[in-house]
Amino acid sequence: MTTETKYFTPSEARKTLPLVKKIVKDILDTSREMRLIADEIGTAVEEDPQIKKMADDIEKFMLELEEIGCYFKDWNFTIGLVDFPAMIDGKEVFLCWKSDEDEILYYHEASSGFAGRKLIPPEEFE
Repeated sequence: MTTETKYFTPSEARKTLPLVKKIVKDILDTSREMRLIADEIGTAVEEDPQIKKMADDIEKFMLELEEIGCYFKDWNFTIGLVDFPAMIDGKEVFLCWKSDEDEILYYHEASSGFAGRKLIPPEEFE
């Protein structure tokens, strides 16, 4: 089943930010707690029921983001990076936000990733 990609305008993406921030905070907090517990346990981490529940919780949080239409892109679980599909100048791009930023200010083309972030042109917010 393929779902059609939802494209965000920068303004629409910004409207989702309060909820996105909360979900990303939950993901980062849970993964941080998981690491602390894993360090204490040492071996057989995958078998630990508490670790399994936390991993399930993180998966649910990521699904919540996907239901909104954006994607968690921080596989190290350190900066809380989220991409929002968008169209700028007729090109498919990703509006890009990380958890220490107050607003969504950047975008990048799919091929360039986070390293290719550029400021969103101001006229895109109108």
